[in-house]
Amino acid sequence: MDKFQTFILIAPVLLFSMVAHEYAHGYAALKNGDPTAFQLGRLTWNPAKHIDPFMTIIMPLLTFIGSGGRVAFGGAKPVPVNPRNYRNFKKADIIVSLAGVATNVVIAILCVPVILLAYAVGTNVPGLATAMSVLQLMLVYGILLNLALAAFNLIPIPPLDGSHVMKYLLPPQWSLAYQQLSRYGLFILFALLTFGRPIINLWFTPVYAVNSLLLNTVYPYIIPSQWTT
Repeated sequence: MDKFQTFILIAPVLLFSMVAHEYAHGYAALKNGDPTAFQLGRLTWNPAKHIDPFMTIIMPLLTFIGSGGRVAFGGAKPVPVNPRNYRNFKKADIIVSLAGVATNVVIAILCVPVILLAYAVGTNVPGLATAMSVLQLMLVYGILLNLALAAFNLIPIPPLDGSHVMKYLLPPQWSLAYQQLSRYGLFILFALLTFGRPIINLWFTPVYAVNSLLLNTVYPYIIPSQWTT
C-alpha cells in the first residue's frame, strides 16, 4: 500500500477523532452551564464547522510527509467556551478540559470490538470481506491516532488541555505565571516538537504500550487483503 492510499485511510479517521474531541469539549461545557458552543453552532458533528485551515488540513499533510508516511497529526478549530458561565469554575474547567482527552481514549478502546465485529461480518459474508478489511485497517490507525491525540493534548503546555489541570496543581503565584505562558504556548510547543524528540518519545511511551496491547488483541482477527498484507 502506497503513502497516498495510507493517507486516504488515515484522513477520515483523524478528522472524526478531532471533531469528536472538540464536540466533547462543547458538550461538557454545556452540561456545566456554558451554552457558548451551542449558541454559536459549534455543538455539531458537521466536520465543516470544526475545520481549521492550518491545524486540520496543512498540519496533517506536513506531519504525514515529514514522518515518511508513518503518521498524520493535527487538530480541529477549538470550540469556544466562556468559563464565566460555569456553575463551579474549577470543577467545570477540569471536566471540560479533559472531556476531549477522555473521548479520544474511549474511541481508541471502542475500535477493538468494532474490528472484531468487522471480522465476523467479513468472514461470514464473503462479498463484504474487502470492505471489512479496509474498515479494520482504518480502525487500527484509529487506535493509535486517538491515543496520540489524548497524550498530545495532555502535554502541560498552555493552552493544551493538560495545562488546565496543571495550573491547579501549582502554588497560586506559580500558577498565574504559568498561565501567562499561553501567549507563547504555540512557539514552545513547536520548539518541543522540533528539538525535543527524546522528551516527546518518553511522553508517548504509554501510547506505544497501550497501542501494542490493543493491536495484539485484534491482529489474529485482521482479514487478509491487499490493504493489510
